[in-house]
Amino acid sequence: MNVTFDAHAAAQDAEPQVQTVQVMATSKQPPIHVRTAFLSDIHLGSRECRADLLLDFLHRVQPEELILVGDIVDLWSLKRSFYWPQAHNNVLRTLLGKAKHGTRIVYVPGNHDIELREYAGMAFGNLEIHRDYVHTTAEGLKLLVLHGDEFDGAVKCSRWLAAVGSSAYDFTMFLNRHFNAIRHRLGYGYWSLAGYLKSRVGNAMQYVRSFEQAAAHEARRRGLDGVVCGHIHRPELATVNDVVYCNDGDWVENCTVLVEKRNGRLELWNWAEHQRSAAGSPPAAIVRAA
Repeated sequence: MNVTFDAHAAAQDAEPQVQTVQVMATSKQPPIHVRTAFLSDIHLGSRECRADLLLDFLHRVQPEELILVGDIVDLWSLKRSFYWPQAHNNVLRTLLGKAKHGTRIVYVPGNHDIELREYAGMAFGNLEIHRDYVHTTAEGLKLLVLHGDEFDGAVKCSRWLAAVGSSAYDFTMFLNRHFNAIRHRLGYGYWSLAGYLKSRVGNAMQYVRSFEQAAAHEARRRGLDGVVCGHIHRPELATVNDVVYCNDGDWVENCTVLVEKRNGRLELWNWAEHQRSAAGSPPAAIVRAA
């Protein structure tokens, strides 16, 4: 499933537009060339990481620039219990291989890989590390790129609520992992139980809205056209207070990526849905403008 977004059209059109598009599966798997891809919240080192789907994406999609928007390696999880299967190693090798073969990689660390922020400003060949970053699209939009944990205080989430939320989230992800293991054995594709539950909890949705407002405010404060972040595992493309708000999602629940096509158009792709459609399931894409 592709979720696509035209930033200029959205800014000019106050009414949401919804359209269904059919995506044809092909027997061959040619590379998909894009100008930029934004990935975040991969959480390598965590049992919830969908490294299999991510590797499929990395092998299929060839971006000129790859921007990693934090929580790529989950150092928190590794400190609690070391978990590093071969698939996680393969993800790192593939990322480094892309850098070696000419893809520019910008790494903006998040809160789960916060130690890497100490290396901000350094470059290792085609791999650069930044505390935050401004990306200019082919259409000339200037987008602030940062992980998003910077806004935790702005959404007024107390320590007690944060602790309860973290524990509840860990339990939900535990259920999500085992629920999808059962679906896999029954021949069904991946489905995010965690995302489904979060979308129906009032407090969670209020947190998301407050986060979006805070992110849009920061982009406007810096005189930029939009913001790209991750952190909350809630993929979205919308206009918030006349600012283009992009959340590229994650690779533990939603398996989504924000891409900029060569003409500058921003699209949000769900790779789990894409893989299902490629396998013969009915494919569909939702086009949204906010």
